[in-house]
Amino acid sequence: MKYAIDKEDRYAILKLNEENLNSLIAPDLKSEFIFLRNEGVRNLILDLSQVKYVDSSGLSSILTANRLWKDFGSFIVTGVQHAPVQKLIEISRLETILNLVPTVQESIEFAMMEDLQKELEDGSDE
Repeated sequence: MKYAIDKEDRYAILKLNEENLNSLIAPDLKSEFIFLRNEGVRNLILDLSQVKYVDSSGLSSILTANRLWKDFGSFIVTGVQHAPVQKLIEISRLETILNLVPTVQESIEFAMMEDLQKELEDGSDE
């Protein structure tokens, strides 16, 4: 699996440098998600701008990440540019479940806002 990770203080960006997110890649991607979550990455941005095709295994890996970050931080999917990937998300109705943000920069801003909101909520509990 070819990918790049950019880790910052409040978020990490995992850019998948593959054209196909399929059953050959999905298990490695799930493992990487688990590793990043266990490492304490609070907000993960998954950049799919290079991905032209996603199958059910790939979809499963994305949903796994969404579950891993559900009560921990934010999981954001960005760069959904290719028609087959967009169509799969629409057919699966994942736009109702996932945080889909058009660009990496907007995803970073989304993650930062989510983080600030959580800090404010946590601060008001004290």
